[in-house]
Amino acid sequence: MDVLYQRCAGLDVSKRDAKACVRITGDRGKTSQEITTWGAMTNEVNRLADYLLAQDVGLVVIEATGDYWRQFYFLLEDKGLNVQLVHAKEARNVPGRKTDVSDAAWLAQLGAHGLLHACLVPPENIRRLRDLTRARTAITDERSREVQRLEKMLEDSGIKLSSIATDITGVSGRAMLQALIEGQNDPAVLADLAKRGMRRKIPALTEALTGRFNEHHAFMARLFLDRVDAHTKDLQRLDARIEEQMKPFSAARELLATVPGISTRTAEVIIAETGADMTVFPTAGHFASWGGTAPGANESAGRVKSTKTRPGNRYLKRALGTAALTVSRSQTTYLGAKYRRIKSRRGPMKALVAVEHSMLISIWHMLTTGECYVDPGPDYYTRRQPLRSKERAVQQLENLGYQVILEPLQRTG
Repeated sequence: MDVLYQRCAGLDVSKRDAKACVRITGDRGKTSQEITTWGAMTNEVNRLADYLLAQDVGLVVIEATGDYWRQFYFLLEDKGLNVQLVHAKEARNVPGRKTDVSDAAWLAQLGAHGLLHACLVPPENIRRLRDLTRARTAITDERSREVQRLEKMLEDSGIKLSSIATDITGVSGRAMLQALIEGQNDPAVLADLAKRGMRRKIPALTEALTGRFNEHHAFMARLFLDRVDAHTKDLQRLDARIEEQMKPFSAARELLATVPGISTRTAEVIIAETGADMTVFPTAGHFASWGGTAPGANESAGRVKSTKTRPGNRYLKRALGTAALTVSRSQTTYLGAKYRRIKSRRGPMKALVAVEHSMLISIWHMLTTGECYVDPGPDYYTRRQPLRSKERAVQQLENLGYQVILEPLQRTG
């Protein structure tokens, strides 16, 4: 097997230290290796970088272990070393022979022969944007949990506000909750606080607001509402910061927002997770596979086993899932028609993944060419295969007990 790097280093990192193996291949193929241990503090990592530079290492392979790889990767990269981050699953060592030292040596051996694929590590501006969008997702989830806790507390007090109001923290809901906290227990007075469209539900609200809300419930409600307000303020700060960081990518965001189902916020997540740079993906198929929407390959002895999709970027898949679910309800788009077409044969989950795959393919082409999305239309499959569509329609009518006679439509004018 060819040796691509005569001097290659493998790092097995942990929270406190890292085992470094420098593998040197001689002129006649004879190899030697030196294994050392280095701390994870910044000064120690800088000394490790100087050591690797002195060894004239051509490639440094680091296994992606939690977030501990970041300290080593970025500092070594800043020193001018060629650093490659690899997925732990691809660099798995032989079972029963796994130690930190053997892992470092195994990484160095695989790296020297070029047997590992590098993980995508985006540039610093994209990493900052990722931190912001992922923090927004986490805080949004936590805000939703606080609202759920508030709803459970109201159920305990006999207040069934969530059965009538879609959002118990909306304008009407907040007014009623504030009155309850302040000691107002008259259901009619509370229901009369409804605003706009909620006023049509005053009789139902009067019934729903009849309960046993007491001082303890008032304390808990105030606590949960304060937490909801705190998360809302944090989200506003994040939105402002994201908007500032998105200025260099405003054109890409507007481009992605032309795809049905992809909102501005979803487009921001897609840009943050992919970097909006499609040059790192050779083809649209590579991009779809990296996103975790392409079927897996698992064949042995001519027998095809499970072809379920491989794990992808979970933040990207979550955003794509939301977009696909949104467009699946559309009756006027190609993606909505594709969802219904596949759902009838393969089920809703596979149909959603197929829509996500189509979205990623479109995104790759759009960001590569700079062209806006052009929807083929909901009748795309009918126009592409008119004979099959006609036969299917006739078959459906015959199954219902009708005799079908087809005659060409006489068009006038």
